[in-house]
Amino acid sequence: MADSVRAGALRAEDAFDVEAVHRWLVGRVPGLSGTPEVRQFGGGASNLTYLLAYPGRDLVLRRPPHGTKAASAHDMGREVTVQRGLAPLWPLVPQVHAFCEDRSVIGAEFYVMERLEGTILGAELPPGLTLDAPQARVLGHAVIDTLADLHSVDVERAGLARLGKGPGYVARQVEGWSGRWRAAVTDDAPDAEPVMTWLYERQPVDVAARMLHGDWKLDNLVVALDDPGGAPRIVGVLDWEMATVGDPLMDLGASMAYWITSDDDPLYGLLRRQPTHLPGMPTRAQMVARYLERTGLPMGDWRFYEVFGLFRLAVIIQQIWARYRAGQTTNPAFRHFGGAVAILVERATGRLAGPP
Repeated sequence: MADSVRAGALRAEDAFDVEAVHRWLVGRVPGLSGTPEVRQFGGGASNLTYLLAYPGRDLVLRRPPHGTKAASAHDMGREVTVQRGLAPLWPLVPQVHAFCEDRSVIGAEFYVMERLEGTILGAELPPGLTLDAPQARVLGHAVIDTLADLHSVDVERAGLARLGKGPGYVARQVEGWSGRWRAAVTDDAPDAEPVMTWLYERQPVDVAARMLHGDWKLDNLVVALDDPGGAPRIVGVLDWEMATVGDPLMDLGASMAYWITSDDDPLYGLLRRQPTHLPGMPTRAQMVARYLERTGLPMGDWRFYEVFGLFRLAVIIQQIWARYRAGQTTNPAFRHFGGAVAILVERATGRLAGPP
């Protein structure tokens, strides 16, 4: 899957019955021999991802986390449906080998897919890797162009139109994420009511109904860095748990909340988890302009989508922080998530009176 986000030791709280998985897999994936060595990818903060290292072959397993979960989240069947539907039309999804709906095997649904070869970029470049300014710009353009291309996939041909609920996607998102925030509030959470009220009062109508990824950022993309000319390429897209059909500008807004560049406020910069600070990386404004040019979609007030993206990310992190506070996960990566929520809500609040 990646050289820069390596699979590490299996956390005790996330362990599962490896022998049971192996027995289940043997009849469904040909050519497996021996019990796999299991390691865990630690980059994600939601669904759990593991490396199954068989002799001569690596596979990847995805399953939901332990603890309380939002009712519509962590749907393994949905991820499988999306990846299998997109595969014939859009070649950047991993091949799904098997999907287990029998919860008795490891206590939850799970699926197993191919391991894509390439690099997943984290907050800093891996040791020995450099990207000059032209390469960084090419990478930034590849990120936004690939998102635009996903948004152009024919959802009817992919058999995925049923994922959508028709017009009113923007309104459902505003209502849904506001409800999730209120359900996950802890005693140390900042006041997000002004942001939620602002979003409710200024929500635009949907501009289109397109295939959405739902969590578009560099650490969900597999990058090839071995071209002779040194031009980075996107060769795979991971983590389809939030994929759906809806307004593509909402997907764009969510993605740009992660696009933190070197000239951003230092507090916001503390949240950077991808190398978007490198010289040559496009700014958010440049990314949005390139996306609109490539898709031809109309844009009203970008500020709405920007605020929505910041608030949505705050909710995602707050939900994890609430689980951490409740002792439902002990992952040390989550120990500063309360502060991250405060930074995002403050930034969203500051944009309410800003320029369009």
